Amino acid sequence: MFTRLLGFVGLMALALSNISSAQAQETIYVYGPGGPAPAMKEAAAVFEKETGTKVEVTAGPTPQWIEQAKAKGDIIFSGSENMMTDFTYQLEGQIKSDQVIPLYLRPMAILVRPGNPKKIKGFDDITKPGVKVLVVQGAGQTGAWEDIAGRLGSIQTVRSLRSNIVDYAKNSALAKKAWIDQPDIDAWLIYNIWQVANPKLADVVEIEPQYAIYRDAGVVLTQRAQANPQAKDFIKFLQSEQGEKIFVKWGWKAN
Repeated sequence: MFTRLLGFVGLMALALSNISSAQAQETIYVYGPGGPAPAMKEAAAVFEKETGTKVEVTAGPTPQWIEQAKAKGDIIFSGSENMMTDFTYQLEGQIKSDQVIPLYLRPMAILVRPGNPKKIKGFDDITKPGVKVLVVQGAGQTGAWEDIAGRLGSIQTVRSLRSNIVDYAKNSALAKKAWIDQPDIDAWLIYNIWQVANPKLADVVEIEPQYAIYRDAGVVLTQRAQANPQAKDFIKFLQSEQGEKIFVKWGWKAN
């Protein structure tokens, strides 16, 4: 009798363990930078409501989440192709370059103070003497300001912009802090989506077509999630018409 009781207890413990394991698998762990986060978090919330599968999105500067992602990440998203390439190294083989899926694009833009007191109309205006410019030199915007300034092959444009840059932030979050802490900065070169997410912080001025550049957000399954159907379904959702509408709402471009 005692032996049978022990066997029953053992079976119950195994059953509870299997239930606990199944429940743990119902959460998809997603990691990436702050720029795409508003759209990614809304997509996660909609997906969770429709499927019952919880999606936990952790976003921000890479050092804040990279170790967690190594331990339990299912999906990684990026803010540019060069950023995703960096992730393939930082995650030490947990993601593969040939499995990355580019999702949506967003353009670089000029953020100005509310009301646009400097009357900035485009990129040429922020190369004029006396305009104080903030740029991001890192993360998903490495080299972006130079790409814009050099688009037309004019070294003078690069020189003019460089002479106006007063802060080279290492990432977008630090740039946002600089924008708040230094109210004398006139213009902030960054993706348009940051104004969409912070409409009271700045107005947006589009960059002229001849200077315009775009970078994408990409997504990839980690190797541990290759056999996780829920994680695969979430990526399909991000690519769906419904996912596209969410990203477009936050300033992204599908085509």
